[in-house]
Amino acid sequence: MEKASVSITTEYIKLDALLKLADAVSSGGEAKILIQEGEVAVNGETCTQRGKKLRPGDVAVLSGRLEITVQ
Repeated sequence: MEKASVSITTEYIKLDALLKLADAVSSGGEAKILIQEGEVAVNGETCTQRGKKLRPGDVAVLSGRLEITVQ
């Protein structure tokens, strides 16, 4: 599985924004669809909320192929 990390300077980042920032998707619309279809897990649990707030230490996994850690 490919691994990536995204550093944030704010308290949190929303899940759809994280996927865009990590270049895992090409658009917010693509992120929305993947999240709604259950293709994204946050900290080991499937997440269908695109506005889910992720903080440093949280891990999102996209389709079992890309793991993104928030720093």
